[in-house]
Amino acid sequence: MPTPDGYLYRAASDRPYFSADGDTYLAQTPLKNIDKSLPLRVLSKEDLAFWQTYGYVVVKEAIPAAAAKKLLDFAWEFQGLDPGRPDTWYTERAFRTDLERDLYIYGFVEAYHHQLIWDSRQTQRVYDAFVDVWDCEELWVTLDRLNLNPPNRGNRSRSLIEPTDEGFDIELHWDVDSTRGVLPQRVQGIIALHDTQPELGGFQCSPELFRRFDRWKLDQPADRDPVRPGVDRSEFPVVRPELGAGDLLIWNGMLAHGVAPNTSERGVRSVQYLSMMPALEEHHELRASRVDSWRHLSTPTWNKTLVGDATRHESLRYPTADLTDLGERLLGRTSWNGIATER
Repeated sequence: MPTPDGYLYRAASDRPYFSADGDTYLAQTPLKNIDKSLPLRVLSKEDLAFWQTYGYVVVKEAIPAAAAKKLLDFAWEFQGLDPGRPDTWYTERAFRTDLERDLYIYGFVEAYHHQLIWDSRQTQRVYDAFVDVWDCEELWVTLDRLNLNPPNRGNRSRSLIEPTDEGFDIELHWDVDSTRGVLPQRVQGIIALHDTQPELGGFQCSPELFRRFDRWKLDQPADRDPVRPGVDRSEFPVVRPELGAGDLLIWNGMLAHGVAPNTSERGVRSVQYLSMMPALEEHHELRASRVDSWRHLSTPTWNKTLVGDATRHESLRYPTADLTDLGERLLGRTSWNGIATER
């Protein structure tokens, strides 16, 4: 099926999902309108209704709080930062590119394949939650990273990033082109590595805009910004969901969202980015690149903002993670039909 953006691969699921890249999908039915064909595993009926109405849902204790604490400790260690010494959080450093500087300011941790990261990915409760929102079992997990964001001051101040009037805005944006006639389907998620607090900043969103989007867009100009919503926040409030250590937050790509700055004195905001998408098993090149990235701990290539650690790459730090049977399928090393695709 040729498209202007390239060939569309069909996912290995009974429910028809199509994608060129395993990131955004075309579907006969938008996720917010799905009538479930599979029984709910983790979400309650009330959770599912909230997800479809407001564009996000919180899964409590998706991983144990103790596992979240281990990931938080790893995030400190990987970056060589001492949680008890704030002076180590702002050490001057050179950056290869402006993108690398911006990622540093936002607190991204360039680790993708540590065993602790894979342990979260292959946790049954996490997987089951994504089965509930996609209504399909044949999923791949995104190869994503961690975030550890100290107070945004000094060389981590957001004022160091040149502001723009349009396009991507870290504080509120859509993950897909919201002006398309047929909206792409995309799902993202984070696991909180500690209990949230308002002054730490972190995930925020506009659920009322999601609920009223179809009506709202009718009154917007044809040339409106496709990724930055120009809305009155008194009419469409921005909220910050409360999360405990180990809680999983899943959101729809059409939920306007962002990350509020950390305005605390000594606290940090830390999460693991983790999502799952319908498995594109017939996309052999993509599948092979995913397996290769896991085996050799190479930086994943699915997103141009994934840059790898410039000080000491993770491939030099620890061995390849062990996978469970579920993890093998979520990576793509084993097909969902039980056939080994690559050894």
